[in-house]
Amino acid sequence: MTGFELTDQDRRILALLQRDGRISNQDLAERTAMSTSACWRRVKALEEAGIIARYVALVDARRAGMAFHAIVLVKLSRHSRDHVVNFIAEVQRREEVLDCFATTGESDYHLRVLCPDLDAYNDFLDNFLFGLPGVANVHTNMVLKQIKHETAVSFG
Repeated sequence: MTGFELTDQDRRILALLQRDGRISNQDLAERTAMSTSACWRRVKALEEAGIIARYVALVDARRAGMAFHAIVLVKLSRHSRDHVVNFIAEVQRREEVLDCFATTGESDYHLRVLCPDLDAYNDFLDNFLFGLPGVANVHTNMVLKQIKHETAVSFG
């Protein structure tokens, strides 16, 4: 993204698209005081620069039957290149893992994991996570209640 300078109009476009990814180009142009062609070109430039990474539908996990939500802290026994590369590749393949962060502190990685229920989570642990080479310790923090969840990046 180097060299791409966000303008105030870009920020307005991004804010509107984050609220409603299905907004028409015409409505987006009207709300940003741009012509439809200029707005379309700006959105395309934001996509090509990787600032707009993708368009998605936000799903209510509980209503979709995914009731078990946890933050999982993982510590590796060694930080050999092979263990780290393997861990990252395997975690990226798992649909249960919504987010994976390499972190500082006592744990090396924080995972946000979503499963239908506790049995499915135990299966994820037993048949996947515990079997990964280099995994020394796994600590599960079960999410009791979601207080705040945002996907939009704020521009002030």
